[in-house]
Amino acid sequence: MRVQLDRRDLAKYPFLKEAQDWVAGRTGTLEQFLSTTYGKIAARNGARRVIGAITGESADGAAGQSEPERDVFSYALARILVSCTKDRALIDRLTRFEAARAWGFLQEEDAAKRAYVAGSIGIDPKARELPVIEYVELVPQLREDRWRLVNRQISKGRVKLDGDDLEELIRERIRHLLQRQLPLPVPGQICETLSPLVTDITASYQATILRDFGEVEEGAFPPCLQALVSAITAGTNLPHAGRFAITAFLHNIGMNPVQIVEIFARAPDFDPEKTRYQVEHISGRGGTEYTAPSCATLRTTGFCVKKDSLCERVNHPLSYYRIKKRKEKEREKEKEKEPVT
Repeated sequence: MRVQLDRRDLAKYPFLKEAQDWVAGRTGTLEQFLSTTYGKIAARNGARRVIGAITGESADGAAGQSEPERDVFSYALARILVSCTKDRALIDRLTRFEAARAWGFLQEEDAAKRAYVAGSIGIDPKARELPVIEYVELVPQLREDRWRLVNRQISKGRVKLDGDDLEELIRERIRHLLQRQLPLPVPGQICETLSPLVTDITASYQATILRDFGEVEEGAFPPCLQALVSAITAGTNLPHAGRFAITAFLHNIGMNPVQIVEIFARAPDFDPEKTRYQVEHISGRGGTEYTAPSCATLRTTGFCVKKDSLCERVNHPLSYYRIKKRKEKEREKEKEKEPVT
């Protein structure tokens, strides 16, 4: 069934072919567009959109309602801007933001329009099962145990879907589709033109990481991650799961690949080239930015060791790190208040 989309729909779902065709028919060349007043405004709106994705605060308000053209163009420029950063972490932030945004709009649509959007991204909204290969492609970023293939009912090479499974998978399909398209092959001259906005985006991301995690403090690492760092220093040959866990964790708390490689350099059998390749891949250079394994996964792989009282209250190493750092800061403030004797 063909559904008629208006400009508000294109703003809500700017990844649809109709929206991309609409933009292409109104911009001329990208160089020409960015030289116009409207193009410069669109670029600034695109930067605000990326920064909104970084901070978790939507820059669009009631997107698609008051200024649909602005929202469609800001999406297009946001994709160009993150491509200029060449940072997979920023690309991941934007694609998650866009998928969640579109999914939120979909909840308010009638059945016909929901079905059209889902069908446009390759999902049958009435499906009650998916081929195993398609399912496995969609769920890696879904952390709940219920998404693990071993916990699903499989029949004749197809995974059964329950309840609201399809809703979340539609959101993941959007995210996966957008992430697969990025980074765009943006000419260097365009990135140079947009460099002030790219700088603003990068600064916002660094400020967000600093706000969330602050300066890296090994003393606030959870026991499992401290044990892995100690094993590296002692020259223990960690299995891949251990190297992945420590690398993803260090990347998530704001360390860059060079700093992470320096951690592995403590090992007696340190191989610079091999380590650099592995670290850069896990940090996002390979196309996907990975999140550190959850506590449940670390227990499964045998790396959950020396648990303390805080471990009992969290379900992820990153949560442990945030809480431990906050407690350390509070303790330092209390000490400063104590009278000098």
